Amino acid sequence: MTVFAQFGLLGLGSGALIALLGIGLVLVYRGSGTINFAQGSFALLGAYVVHELRDNQGMPAVPAVAIAAIMLAAVGVLVQILLMRPLRARSPLVRVIATLGVLSVIQQSVTIRYTGQQLSVATTLPEEPVHLGSVIVGQQSFWLTGIAVAVTAGLTVLSSRTRLGLAVSAAAANQRAAAALGFSPDALACGTWALGGALAGLAGAFFPSLTGDYLSVNALAFTIIAALAAALLGGFRSYPLVLVGGLLIGVIQSECTHYVRTTGVPDSVPFLVIVLVLVVRGQGLPVRGSTADRLPAVSAAARSPLYALGLAAGLAVLAAAVLPTDWNVALVSSMSAAMIALSVVVVTGYAGQLSLAQFALGGVGAFAAGRLVSNHGWPFEAAVPLGVATAVAVGFGFGLPALRTRGVNLAVVTLGLGFASWSLLFNSTDFTGRNRGTPLSPQTLLGIPIDPVLHPGSYAALCVVSLAVVAVAVANLRRGRSGRRLLAVRANERAAASLGISVIQSKLYAFSLGAAIAGLGGILYAFSFSAIQYTTLFDPFTSITILTLAVIGGIGYVSGPLYGSTIAAAGLGALLLSKAFGSVEEYLPLVGGVLLLLLLLSAPDGLAGRNIAVARQLRHRIVPSGRALGGPRDAGTVPARALEIRNVTVRFGGVVALDNVDLTVPPATVIGILGPNGAGKTTLIDAVTGYAQPAAGSVSLGGRDIGTLSPHLRAREGLCRSFQSLELFDDMTVRENLLAAADPHDRRAWLRDLVRPGGDQLPAGVVRAVRDMGLEDVLDVKAESLSYGQRRSVAIARSLAAGPSVLLLDEPAAGLDQDESRALGELLRRLADERGIGVLLIEHDVAMVMRTADRVLVLESGRQIAQGTPSEIRSDPVVAAAYLGSRATHETTSAAPHN
Repeated sequence: MTVFAQFGLLGLGSGALIALLGIGLVLVYRGSGTINFAQGSFALLGAYVVHELRDNQGMPAVPAVAIAAIMLAAVGVLVQILLMRPLRARSPLVRVIATLGVLSVIQQSVTIRYTGQQLSVATTLPEEPVHLGSVIVGQQSFWLTGIAVAVTAGLTVLSSRTRLGLAVSAAAANQRAAAALGFSPDALACGTWALGGALAGLAGAFFPSLTGDYLSVNALAFTIIAALAAALLGGFRSYPLVLVGGLLIGVIQSECTHYVRTTGVPDSVPFLVIVLVLVVRGQGLPVRGSTADRLPAVSAAARSPLYALGLAAGLAVLAAAVLPTDWNVALVSSMSAAMIALSVVVVTGYAGQLSLAQFALGGVGAFAAGRLVSNHGWPFEAAVPLGVATAVAVGFGFGLPALRTRGVNLAVVTLGLGFASWSLLFNSTDFTGRNRGTPLSPQTLLGIPIDPVLHPGSYAALCVVSLAVVAVAVANLRRGRSGRRLLAVRANERAAASLGISVIQSKLYAFSLGAAIAGLGGILYAFSFSAIQYTTLFDPFTSITILTLAVIGGIGYVSGPLYGSTIAAAGLGALLLSKAFGSVEEYLPLVGGVLLLLLLLSAPDGLAGRNIAVARQLRHRIVPSGRALGGPRDAGTVPARALEIRNVTVRFGGVVALDNVDLTVPPATVIGILGPNGAGKTTLIDAVTGYAQPAAGSVSLGGRDIGTLSPHLRAREGLCRSFQSLELFDDMTVRENLLAAADPHDRRAWLRDLVRPGGDQLPAGVVRAVRDMGLEDVLDVKAESLSYGQRRSVAIARSLAAGPSVLLLDEPAAGLDQDESRALGELLRRLADERGIGVLLIEHDVAMVMRTADRVLVLESGRQIAQGTPSEIRSDPVVAAAYLGSRATHETTSAAPHN
């Protein structure tokens, strides 16, 4: 029991530092809406500032710590002003990448200054032991706990008892509301960044007191994972809960160091906490965004660059026959880095899932293949496929959290996964061959010698050809239906599911394919050495470097990794610069971090995006864009299925949003729904299409109960909907939006598209929808560039492209003038009469509903108060008095209803 208590008290010190960093994270988030992944590097900088002032300048401890806190506060303000404020209209994903760039710049700057060495430094807190009975603990643990408690108490009082604290809380909930109350969101963001930076500086200054008076770059940078776990336990709101969470994590880690002998388990504790909070409990980081958030651009669906294979073959011959050894070594480094960066393009660029574990997945593939070759004597050509398969299996597992989390939340999970993989596997001497690593004998491929030491040209040729094949496959993916599915999920998961696209399949496919690509790249990288040192080769923060390379090149472009990989460690850029200026390789990661930040501000789509945009403008001046629509006009009818809704009830807590609603939508019929705001009209559509869960009652289509099906399966049955907010896939063209809806949902496409993607010809039903909605001239225009009226037309056409038996439209005429509304009503009548579609129409335009509908349902406070033909509804005195009003009654009476 004495040992247990002693290790628990020892853990209080590290837990207090974790809490200080976590509180800083919460401060920054509440003031600016940004999750600062650079918080650990802020602490790193603070620690080395104190070291410079104390150990090199002879300054006393107190002023040195104070100066470090002030300097880090200034750094926080500069990050907000120079970086986060210009990026406030970008997506949370982009802002997270920006903080990762800050992390890289600070970490690499410190590494260059101190050559990555472990320094012996003076401590800043008393270290004399305290005797508590038989338990002996150093004073520093109690000092740190006291400081953390004091900071927590001060911030709690400040946030709840002062006008400034209440302003920060208001900004955390709604920045516009805070501005309306007279508070400047920019000033609040600067203030919280300053406080968050100062707390990180304090944590860094006190860090050597817990580590035996030494400083290490990686040790402090890794604390961001524990700080995120503590902030999550506090819900990114409560400072006391963050304190408790930090102390708890510190204590558990300390106990694990004594009671658990498996390497890496103590370091993995924060990751387990993150998984419990984000995945098991289902509580995510409260990411703040806006409708103006913009994701990184994605390349157009161009024809497959098969010429890349020819160029690769030529470069491979050149490498094997002509290039000297140093060029081949650099070529291998750049090609393997580009391949892992291609996996980032698939996972993050196409699917929108921010993964910080791609390099770790490359390490998993290398670990499996390396151990098979070294320990079991497998040939290279057999070990590589199994290594890739192992990476796919682990990548599939990494993708499971994406089913419950996304965006910033997923970045937290995958960063923790990558670090846990390094701690438990790559850093374990029991698995990786101890100090000698995993030795590799000279390898052959189908009898051809490819050993990178004896035959560097052959190995470089293998890497070049492998990258070209993978690049062509990724380009094919972008062009095929699989790529459209991924882009639809990336843009809007709700809208994708409403078209029959399985969000689960899409995410798991992206992670599995990305893992396969990363696994192959990791194998090629690891096998370029005579012995694989997993601890150093697959450092968890290298995944951030790979992400940096992908963003620099263009995270949504197949050619992007080629741009970024030129500055990869030991790559072609390093070789060229070293020949021109001497050894500069140690500066390349720093250059990459700075370049990333500059490009996020000036060219957020990367170098490839900028170059392609310029080339496209030049091409359009020479060759006008646009293609003929073509295709048959007659789309025929749809399968006749009636939608039956019985006793549907939806409750949100104690509020009854829908109360026992009954409705039937027969084929070739338009059913209108009227009611004031808050009547439950949209909730009814959400319940019918599976978005409002749990919903009591029954929903059947064509006599089949679909009430237990997920939204995408209901859509495949023939039940499609539109949304009030349209929810188009803005990064896709109008043609691709329509194809995403019309594409078959077969699973074979996931593999076939990598080799032979389908065409982009519109089916007959889609051609007719395009013509009906007048979209012929904008088919190849991105949806984000359309006018509001055109976007509404695309939303309706996209719903029609799915070939629904029943179409549920949520205020399709909103924003349209009287003539446009009348034309839309006439179109809906033709859809019902000529194609047999059942239409459920929610609309505030009473006259349009009365002209168009066969029957009308009126809702009020979730209950149906009337149902009948338009003439019956007009003559109902209760409805006329409560909702229609004299003016609406006159308009609908003068209209010619369809009966």
